[in-house]
Amino acid sequence: MQFRGNVMQENQNQAAEAVENEMTETASAAHTELEQTPEQRIAGLEAEIAELNDTLLRARAELENQRRRAQDEVAAAHKYAIGKFAAELVTVKDYLEMALLDQSGQIDALKMGVDMTLKQLVSAFDKAQIKDIAPKLGDKLDPHQHQAMSAEESDAEPNTVVRVMQKGYLLADRVLRPAMVVVAKAKA
Repeated sequence: MQFRGNVMQENQNQAAEAVENEMTETASAAHTELEQTPEQRIAGLEAEIAELNDTLLRARAELENQRRRAQDEVAAAHKYAIGKFAAELVTVKDYLEMALLDQSGQIDALKMGVDMTLKQLVSAFDKAQIKDIAPKLGDKLDPHQHQAMSAEESDAEPNTVVRVMQKGYLLADRVLRPAMVVVAKAKA
């Protein structure tokens, strides 16, 4: 117990010395400030203001540089966003041009080439997340994905698809082009 008491006493003495040293340093700094002439004090404050202004200007410049870099990155992303998709389409274009140059007159070969080209295009669409909007006969008209081109009398329920004139397409979940459909209307 005696040992523990000595250690505690020693820690208290060290803490007291630290507080006393800190108070002495603070008093010394305050005394030094009091010893300065007003001109020296003003000069010191002006130097501090100049340093703070310099720091502020540098921070503003850095912020402006970051903003400009971010704008450049966004512009580049917009400019080159379709790069992969465009590369896929170039292949499709090449296949179509080769088909047009074919002078063999073999319809089966041409049909096979067009089929391969379509598969290449479908693959490009899949990679770009482009999906068909292909309503089935009898589907309810969805104004978000379908465009009713006309209505014709039918035994089908009103506002249901009776004919698809042209498929539509989605890019991810956004409609690129609505499916063009003919819808049923009640017989008169």
